[in-house]
Amino acid sequence: QVQLVESGGGLVQAGGSLRLSCAASGRTFNRYAMGWFRQAPGKERAVVAAVDWSGSSTYYADSVKGRFTISRDNTKNTMYLQMDSLKPEDTAVYVCAADSRPWRASGITTETNFGSWGQGTQVTVSS
Repeated sequence: QVQLVESGGGLVQAGGSLRLSCAASGRTFNRYAMGWFRQAPGKERAVVAAVDWSGSSTYYADSVKGRFTISRDNTKNTMYLQMDSLKPEDTAVYVCAADSRPWRASGITTETNFGSWGQGTQVTVSS
């Protein structure tokens, strides 16, 4: 089982930037796809971005394309989400997740494939 700890959330004005980090421990990080999900009040959790085990393949939700960048540093067992041009509708709890199966080549955005979840970090964007 992998442990995931997010950091970097906070309060920012619209148009601003934040960088979220997700530190992983407990198993070999570089074998597993990773993802960022978010849940706003009254809404279901949804995938924001995902990256495969190697870092070479990424996915973004349409709502964040061109504004958010997902990356991972396998030497530091850490995943990042750079969020630029933030909008009030980006306000949510952001949660990082790790795939339950190594070396997955497809389906990296399927929520049920993620077996480990962090506690989440709050991102609030004021207008």
